[in-house]
Amino acid sequence: MGVTGPIRVVVAKPGLDGHDRGAKVIARALRDAGMEVIYTGLHQTPEQIVDTAIQEDADAIGLSILSGAHNTLFARVLELLAERDAEDIKVFGGGIIPEDDIAPLKEKGVAEIFTPGATTTAIVEWVRAHVRQPA
Repeated sequence: MGVTGPIRVVVAKPGLDGHDRGAKVIARALRDAGMEVIYTGLHQTPEQIVDTAIQEDADAIGLSILSGAHNTLFARVLELLAERDAEDIKVFGGGIIPEDDIAPLKEKGVAEIFTPGATTTAIVEWVRAHVRQPA
């Protein structure tokens, strides 16, 4: 049975990072592109983010991390998705993530990383191409 409706994306700010302008810009760009976006707000735990994604029947989670805790936070979200049998929810993210950390994050299961300078158009196009196709 196929999934219908628009792509659903949870946009989240995990951890203690208090800067959310970029996350809000991405959330709006995805929404303007016809996706349903659930923005969780600041200071979310990985557990809260995964709970929201499952409750909202999300197709993807977009994490915005500027705090330097990307290795820990991405890994924990992926671990929780696996524990909850929700590995079909794609995880992508962006923020201040050193180039040397991108390949190891992808090896752990992060689908894509967007660094500063990535355009909203590129992010929207990536989501459309790599997250389920809307009906």
